[in-house]
Amino acid sequence: MRLGKICVSLAGPDATIMYNQVEQSLDRADVVEIRLDSMVKPDIYGCRSLLQKPLLFTNRPVWEGGSYDGPEEKRIIPLLEAARQEVAYVDLELRAEQRLRKRLLAATSLTQTRLILSWHNFEGTPSQAELDKVLAQMIESAGTGRVDKVIGKIVTTAHNPEDALRVLGLQEQARAVNFPLSCFCMGEAGQITRLATLYLGGYMTYACLNDAQATAPGQLSLEQLQKLTALLS
Repeated sequence: MRLGKICVSLAGPDATIMYNQVEQSLDRADVVEIRLDSMVKPDIYGCRSLLQKPLLFTNRPVWEGGSYDGPEEKRIIPLLEAARQEVAYVDLELRAEQRLRKRLLAATSLTQTRLILSWHNFEGTPSQAELDKVLAQMIESAGTGRVDKVIGKIVTTAHNPEDALRVLGLQEQARAVNFPLSCFCMGEAGQITRLATLYLGGYMTYACLNDAQATAPGQLSLEQLQKLTALLS
C-alpha cells in the first residue's frame, strides 16, 4: 500500500532557526512546510538553501488561523516568488479572493510548483452538504488551471467520531474524479484522522516536531506518526 506523504510544519523567525529545529529529523519527513507568516521577513531562497527537502510555503492570514495581518496583495508576493523559484508546493486558501487564486494558479502552471488550495474550520465540522460544496469549489478552481497542478486540503475541527468520519469520507469523492486531496480533523476527536488519512488515499498529513511547536490543535508529532505507521506496516 502506498501511503500519503508526511509533512512537518515549521514556524520560526528565520530560516536558520527553522533549520536548527528540524535538522536531526529532516530525513523522517517527506515534505517540510515553512510558515512564512511566522518569519520576520519571508526568505524563500534561504529556506531552499538550508532545507534539502521538498518545501511547502504557507503564508496563513489571521482570518484563517495564521499570523499574517497585512494586505492580501502583499501576502501572495512571497508565494509568487516561491513559484518562480520552483519549490515543490505553495498553499493558498480557498477563501482568498478569486483574482489572487487565479494569479497564483497562473504562476504555478508555468513551473514545477503545485498549488495546495486549503480550507480550514477551527470551530467544528460542517454538514455533509457544506463539505461537499467546499470540495466541489476546489475541484472547480483547479479546473481553471492545470488540474494536475492542484491539490485540495480540507481541515475541520472534530467534536465526535461522526465529524471525523464525515471528513474522511471526502477521500472517496476526490478519488472518484482523480483529485488529490488532504483531509483530516483538528482537535482530540480528530487525531485519528491525521493517521487514517494516510491509509485512505489522502495526499498528505501534517505533523509538528513536538507539542510546543504544534501549528494546529491536536497535531501529532513527527515521531508519533512514524511510530504509528511502523506499527501498521
